[in-house]
Amino acid sequence: MKETKHFSILYPQYEDAEYKQLSGVACHDLGLDTLCRELSGDAKEQNLIMGIISNMTSDPRVALYRQKVFADILALPEMRKQLSELFEKIESIRNFKRAHIDSDEKLGFWHLMHRLDELYDYIRCVEALRECLSNSEIKSEGLLNLKKHIDDLYEDSCFEEMKKDISELKEKSSDIQSVTLGINVNERFEAVSMGLVSVNNKPFKKSNIVSNFADAITSKNKLHDGTEWNGDMHYHQIDKLHSGKISSVIESVGGYTALQSAPAMGENIRATVANTPDGDGTANSTFYLDNVLNKMLASLVKLLRDTLTKYANIAVVDISHVIPEFMYYIRFAEFIERNTKKGFKFCEARLSENDDVSMDSRDIYNLKLAVTLNSPDELVYNDLKFDREHTVYILTGANRGGKTTITQAVGLMFALAQGGIFVPATSFEYKPVDCIYTHFPADEDKTMDLGRLGEECVRFKAIFSDSTKDSLLLLNETFSTTSFEEGFYIAKDSVRALLKKQVRTIYNTHMHKLAADVDEMNTDENAAKASSLIMKSDSGKRSFKVEIASPEGWSYAKDIAEKYGVTYEMLIN
Repeated sequence: MKETKHFSILYPQYEDAEYKQLSGVACHDLGLDTLCRELSGDAKEQNLIMGIISNMTSDPRVALYRQKVFADILALPEMRKQLSELFEKIESIRNFKRAHIDSDEKLGFWHLMHRLDELYDYIRCVEALRECLSNSEIKSEGLLNLKKHIDDLYEDSCFEEMKKDISELKEKSSDIQSVTLGINVNERFEAVSMGLVSVNNKPFKKSNIVSNFADAITSKNKLHDGTEWNGDMHYHQIDKLHSGKISSVIESVGGYTALQSAPAMGENIRATVANTPDGDGTANSTFYLDNVLNKMLASLVKLLRDTLTKYANIAVVDISHVIPEFMYYIRFAEFIERNTKKGFKFCEARLSENDDVSMDSRDIYNLKLAVTLNSPDELVYNDLKFDREHTVYILTGANRGGKTTITQAVGLMFALAQGGIFVPATSFEYKPVDCIYTHFPADEDKTMDLGRLGEECVRFKAIFSDSTKDSLLLLNETFSTTSFEEGFYIAKDSVRALLKKQVRTIYNTHMHKLAADVDEMNTDENAAKASSLIMKSDSGKRSFKVEIASPEGWSYAKDIAEKYGVTYEMLIN
């Protein structure tokens, strides 16, 4: 079962819903990797989409739940735009973890301020989502329940109180405009330690540092008595173009020991004196200030920690978890919207209510192929049905006649429909599958140990064992790597086993005798039946259209003969 602790617009909480993950090989055979690249140029989003669409369940409630959510998102482009803009602004929310807030007890002022901003962004996220989901045109159970979930979260988590506390805390902390540092020097006017004197709610004003310094050391009355600040200090802003001056000042201080025992230093000042870090002072000055600020701003830091701890149990992940799910739907909606404008056909799938019909499709086409075409006029559309009389199709036809294309197209139809996405067809009625298994030719380097036939047998046995009557099995030239007699023997027994298990199957093959023997295989007392499906030819030309009919046994041999120049005419001329 798919485990999730969060509200989801992809995985409704049906206790008995079980999920199976498509293998990486099956995803590639179906062309899902190519499709994901068409949906997004972002590798993370591609992985996200692949992870969702390849996680399948035969529970029709899940498919319908997703389908209605997608229909809302597709029908409301303005809401899609608002959500996309919102998610871009609060990207950090995706990675918001409760552990971050828990760790704040050990962290300093600057980190707490950063966490405060994240919590503030979270509040804005929840409020913006509430507003988007208030659209009166939303009809899906998923989005309506999400709206209610967020409303409940808003009330249960005391959002109004949190919003007030966070706003007040941000206002109080934003009052800090400047800090006053004290630097102790020796008789050679070398800096030996530095400490924070005060934190101020007003910025210093510019003044001439050279004249003020000269006046201070040449006039006896201007030399300040003691270390307590009487307000008679001046400030000089270092030119940003020469920021190295700051580095040199801090660096000159670095490496010296704080004079904690200096007799002229008061207790309040001594408490804020700290060694500056070695190395580049510019890089480490913030951490130094963080250290002394924590001492001077003890009450504010405590207030920050207390406030963040108070709201640490808010279900932040509940909201951030939904954002990637929205992006799944949004990317597909954008894709279908783009391709619909080009003239490609898509429709909303329907769940079959007929126990005898597990798929009834009209004008289906291969979406992986479609994205490579300039116009829908180049496509060939087909009708196909799975029912008790047509559970296993033995598909034969001319070489490069479209057998693999239609086989792949059927698999994509189920993956898209069960992912909630509109499908490439004018009509598609189906019963969801629990998984899609593919058995396409393996790469040569994967067959070295067992040999190609041995490898095919091992793979088929594993797939057959995992499949159920709710599965979809797509076989592409399986058992065609050996002699006809050996391949035919294994293939025929495999088809008979699939019929007994009632697995929906398309088996495209060049073994035309296998298709010719469907009547013999159907004599077994099975509820499921096999049919011969051919790629039609029009006066010897490939039409890429399928039809239930007896196999045209000469097509493959003729193609091979022409390819290698061994027809009678080619040999004697």
